[in-house]
Amino acid sequence: MAQQWRWSKREVCASLFFFVVFVGIGPLWSAETDWQKIEHEAGDLLSRYLQVDTTNPPGNEIAAARFWQEVLAKEGIESQVFESQPGRGVIYARLKGSGEKKALILLHHLDVVPAAKADWEVDPFAGVIKDGYVYGRGAIDCKGIAVAQFLALAALKRAGVSLKRDIILLGTADEEAGGQHGAGWFIEQHAEFIADAEFLLTEGGGIRVHDDGRRSYDVDIAEKAPCWIQLEASGPAGHGSRPLPETAVTRLVRALERIVRYETAIKVTPAVQAYFAALAAGETPERAARFRSLEKSLANPAFRKEFLANPSFNALVRNTISPTVLEGSNKTNVIPSHARAQLDCRLLPGEDPKKFVTLLEQVANDPNVKFSVLMNFSPIASEADTQLFRAIRAVAERHDPQAPVVPAVLGGFTDSHYFRGKGIVSYGFSGLPIAEEDWRRVHGVNERLALASLREGIQILSDLLLELNK
Repeated sequence: MAQQWRWSKREVCASLFFFVVFVGIGPLWSAETDWQKIEHEAGDLLSRYLQVDTTNPPGNEIAAARFWQEVLAKEGIESQVFESQPGRGVIYARLKGSGEKKALILLHHLDVVPAAKADWEVDPFAGVIKDGYVYGRGAIDCKGIAVAQFLALAALKRAGVSLKRDIILLGTADEEAGGQHGAGWFIEQHAEFIADAEFLLTEGGGIRVHDDGRRSYDVDIAEKAPCWIQLEASGPAGHGSRPLPETAVTRLVRALERIVRYETAIKVTPAVQAYFAALAAGETPERAARFRSLEKSLANPAFRKEFLANPSFNALVRNTISPTVLEGSNKTNVIPSHARAQLDCRLLPGEDPKKFVTLLEQVANDPNVKFSVLMNFSPIASEADTQLFRAIRAVAERHDPQAPVVPAVLGGFTDSHYFRGKGIVSYGFSGLPIAEEDWRRVHGVNERLALASLREGIQILSDLLLELNK
């Protein structure tokens, strides 16, 4: 743990920390900053927030929105709660600046994916703190990010920093199901609240701590497109004691087996090539050469096998297919007349979803299995040559001079596309340093966020907000 410091003044404020702003250089942390207090406040806030169960479905994000409204009120920051549907909430707050520059949005989502308590070491909705980590569903995705964003914002207010741009804190519903009842609804119904926004920061990227200890500042400027597909099979119904030669279930299972065995083509897009070329700086000479000419290198069987064994790398160079939902009869002794499955497919930028679905229909090769698209939208990329990207680079150079700052493509998707569609430069960058081991827990079991990551992420985000205030 980093060296701890004690406050010698302004103890009565009970705040996290203060800044010393040196004109022309940027923020310098006070030597009196008590990092133990920072961790304690951040950890306690995240623990309490994780106890607000916003599993989607049904979401119940209105409870989280009201949680943040209360927290913001105690900080002296006004906020508004919107309800897109009964129980579906959005929280909006704005820290006012002079208006010399356009506003910045700090975006997070309030909902989380389900968690099976029996599979976890701890209750996923108890906000357990142990061994230097806060455990819970949403600790990283996306409640820990919300805590870091709020405390970075609060730090500016507590320090009395004169802002040149407004900073908007926005928490939305339904991101885990596509955002139609959250960010999509807010953009459609209340676009005036963000009409003056120039930049947006949200989840996705951040400081990636690789397994060998190296760090990179991954700034997601683009995302793969979701193409969620449903397969429905039909066949004769019957009693389980009298097997039939062909049923909805056997047809569906056969189609799924063919799809799972199918290998999608390897494609290296320009954005992905740029990402790996930037990462090459921290690699061995041989591996760096491979990264700088990735498409050619992937023709080498040994390198291809090694590269694709990394799930994150694999997802960046091909369209991916993950079977996630499987349903048939709810009775063991009933052969159902209908069975269905759902696939979480993610398409590379520029891919045609209709052609992709047609391809899977050909792979399944069964006219009794019907395909339908549940959700799809075209990805929109943000430029990397912006003041926001340069500000991230400047902050990285102060904190991690050896770490590359790389424009990246996110293998998943966020709510960024709604805002990019409005012309707002939107990056996935949380400021949180997160180890690969902890990234692998997201949407899995025992999701957790290190208290030290929270502490550092708050510092980096605060520095970034000040850098953008120059």
